[in-house]
Amino acid sequence: MSTQAHPQTRGVARAPPRPVGSAGEGPGSSGRAGGASGRPCKSAWPRPARRGSGSGHPRAWLRALPGPVPRFARVPCLAALAMRTPAGRARPVRVLVDMDGVLADFEAGLLRGFLQRFPGEPHVPLEERRGFFANEQYRALRPDLADKVASVYEAPGFFLDLEPIPGALEAMREMNDMQDTQVFICTSPLMKYDHCVQEKYHWVEKHLGPQFVERIILTSDKTVISGDLLIDDKEVIQGHEETPSWEHILFTCCHNQHLALPPPRRRLRSWSDNWREIIDSKRRALPPDPDGLGLPQQ
Repeated sequence: MSTQAHPQTRGVARAPPRPVGSAGEGPGSSGRAGGASGRPCKSAWPRPARRGSGSGHPRAWLRALPGPVPRFARVPCLAALAMRTPAGRARPVRVLVDMDGVLADFEAGLLRGFLQRFPGEPHVPLEERRGFFANEQYRALRPDLADKVASVYEAPGFFLDLEPIPGALEAMREMNDMQDTQVFICTSPLMKYDHCVQEKYHWVEKHLGPQFVERIILTSDKTVISGDLLIDDKEVIQGHEETPSWEHILFTCCHNQHLALPPPRRRLRSWSDNWREIIDSKRRALPPDPDGLGLPQQ
């Protein structure tokens, strides 16, 4: 289920601005959950010289970067820069995968938690869910229910205990093993992020292993993250970039299954749907990478 917040989040308060995060960076920003204790990303970027080392200009290290320097806001994780391809060869497809509602069953977990905590209150069955933000629909039932449903997903243990979406873990592992494919988990934290950030990291490590912890991107604005595909259950994703580099693939969830997508938008109905063809079709459309950086075109 969803909760109202910033355009990219499901919470009710805004997380501190950390547009791009990774396991080594600690709490950033995400859509429904949290995490901690990831191993630092290995960076292909040169380290800044120590103060007093005679390096000259304080940003002289930027000049040492190979090839043109992309805008930092468009680089999802420094580890991605290490995945270089030979110049002129088709670069890898970069796939960004949302977490809540795509990998972890947020909606079922929220309904289950609400019924356990408030058994006598009216609720919204999953088949009647409409709209990304669950608290809006509960507020329409009765104004005080919005805070009650928020108390469920803000409670400690909520995100850690979410069940995986059927087929999600297997798809992520297979995707990660595909040739010329880079996979990242791109998720936005609740605005009240006390528990969700840490629990997101723990959930990923528990279900997918430490190698995927290093591929977590926490951000409140997914439009500034560089990629070719974004698989996400939110029907409209907006942010600072009016034209993100990625194609948004709508992942079917109870709250969006009634929506008719205008062409050329595409939908992934479940992880048993043909997600491989979506990736392959994007791969066929990629131009050669003249610089060998493996970065999506801006």
